[in-house]
Amino acid sequence: MSGAGKSQNQPAAAPTPKSDKIPLFVERQTYRRRRLVDGARALPVLGLVLWLVPLLWAVPESKTHASSGLIYIFVVWIGLPLVAGILIQIMKIRPRVPRNDEGET
Repeated sequence: MSGAGKSQNQPAAAPTPKSDKIPLFVERQTYRRRRLVDGARALPVLGLVLWLVPLLWAVPESKTHASSGLIYIFVVWIGLPLVAGILIQIMKIRPRVPRNDEGET
């Protein structure tokens, strides 16, 4: 009887991983596509940081012209949509391969 009490107090064994679960590593194409999407999501934050750079130029020891600040702002303003367009074109080029239920591509 004491043997039966010991088996009830022991923790249950951890379940073994099944082969049909999500793999630990994703395919290279899927990984690159996710990184492109991450880059597209980070683009507005990058744009905000780039737009704030001219505020750092206002140092009393050095003279900066307003025209150089405006040129910088417009270059960033034109550059952000161009980078976004390039990212969109790259994402369109890479086809998504549908997966079968058996895990084959």
